[in-house]
Amino acid sequence: MSVFDPLDEHNRSLQANVFPSDWKNPNPEGTYNLVVIGGGPAGLVCAAGAAGLGGKVALIEKSSLGGDCLNTGCVPSKALLRAARAAHQARGAGTFLGTEQETVSIDFPSVMERVRQLRAQISPVDSATRYRDELGVDVYLGEGRFTSRNTIAANGQELTFARAVIATGTHPVDLPIPGLHEGGVLNNETVFSLTELPARLAVIGAGPIGCELAQAFARFGSRVTLLEATDRILPREDPEATAIVAESLTRDGIDIRCQVEITEVANRNGEQILRVSGQEVSVDRILVGAGRAPNVDGMGLEEAGVEFSRNGVITNDFLQTTNKRVYAAGDVTLEDKFTHSADSSARLVLQNALFFGRKRISALTIPRCTYTDPEVAHIGLTPEQAEKQGLELQSFTQEFKHLDRAILDGETEGFVRIHVRRGTPRILGATVVGAHAGELAGELSLAITNGIGLHRIASTLHCYPTHAGAIRQVADAYQRTRLTPLVASLFRKFLAWQRR
Repeated sequence: MSVFDPLDEHNRSLQANVFPSDWKNPNPEGTYNLVVIGGGPAGLVCAAGAAGLGGKVALIEKSSLGGDCLNTGCVPSKALLRAARAAHQARGAGTFLGTEQETVSIDFPSVMERVRQLRAQISPVDSATRYRDELGVDVYLGEGRFTSRNTIAANGQELTFARAVIATGTHPVDLPIPGLHEGGVLNNETVFSLTELPARLAVIGAGPIGCELAQAFARFGSRVTLLEATDRILPREDPEATAIVAESLTRDGIDIRCQVEITEVANRNGEQILRVSGQEVSVDRILVGAGRAPNVDGMGLEEAGVEFSRNGVITNDFLQTTNKRVYAAGDVTLEDKFTHSADSSARLVLQNALFFGRKRISALTIPRCTYTDPEVAHIGLTPEQAEKQGLELQSFTQEFKHLDRAILDGETEGFVRIHVRRGTPRILGATVVGAHAGELAGELSLAITNGIGLHRIASTLHCYPTHAGAIRQVADAYQRTRLTPLVASLFRKFLAWQRR
């Protein structure tokens, strides 16, 4: 199944932008300042940035410009989640309107057509034509493979480079479960080609991809079973936060089963039967959302002297590989595999590769967000990470159920939790679970990155009423801890003196 399936007007428009069938690769002449392999977010930023600074740049992409983000990740998934949220909100509208709400009718083919239409609408920004004509990049569509420490073959044409960037991204993890692929298993790359809603859906993996898609399909009307090997969903996140998300998923009708093992999948009479910890689960379709693995095979990394492992291309803190001419950016090398971290890593590579910069990836504070309903966002250190570093934390929490805007909007699930180094206002980490968590994370990311302590947030005005007010309330809670018994006693005596 291709990303361009079904080949309707929207996918034809997408294809014409990100992988045009009539594209003619240029004829390479001379040495490139930068050759980029991979046209996802990291590769596109590297190519556009280098060309914009006056460099001679080549960009090689074998599949679709825009990478996972545009074609099979952020863009289509968030369009799908928005439609699912609309269905959910329509069902609950009676609470606000004082009416009995009837069952909401879902036209799933139209939902998926909207996803394809929006993806096509966004795609010109990443198009081959734009990068060639507007940005001056030599775009090569096809396979890219290193042939030496300073040359790359692009569809049989040899390109010589002063510097190169590997930005080949990831692919869905393939689970070695007997019978899994015989019935046409879905993953996050193929699920957006669906035109019919599965009546029963099993989702394997309760990380961000699995949880987001499980909730979306449940809200469209699928009976969803979510299967996870660990003891809880979203295992990287704050346990209290994930418990809130799990409650929401359960209310949406999702059957969550954690600490299970899938030993076999059989196909009988059009059904797919999963053997799950000794029990059978019968579904119509299976979606694997168990994570992604880096694309490192078939690129001639050995010929280039670039070391790699199953976790990706090995780089130092400057994102330089074992070949000093070659750097890596984005998901193929980063632990945090997000579009925004790919973008930031590409900007770092541009400085280090072309202008002798010494920017370190470890210096970045990379936020993350899972776009379930409610959302979960995290920035900085977790308590466990702080403990390993010998840092003592003090945590402050504000629940949304005590926040006016959340009460008015009927979105009282969740909290803001901020961790500071004990005895100081310095913020080391934070978790937000609730409506708009991803948006609230921006202020906290700014604070951590720029060393803005909770005492300064407490003195910063926030609009009322907003969800961001919860951050200010956390800061106020911190300020109250600074009022020691001795200081309080002195204040009381001073104020008593004023009354005389």
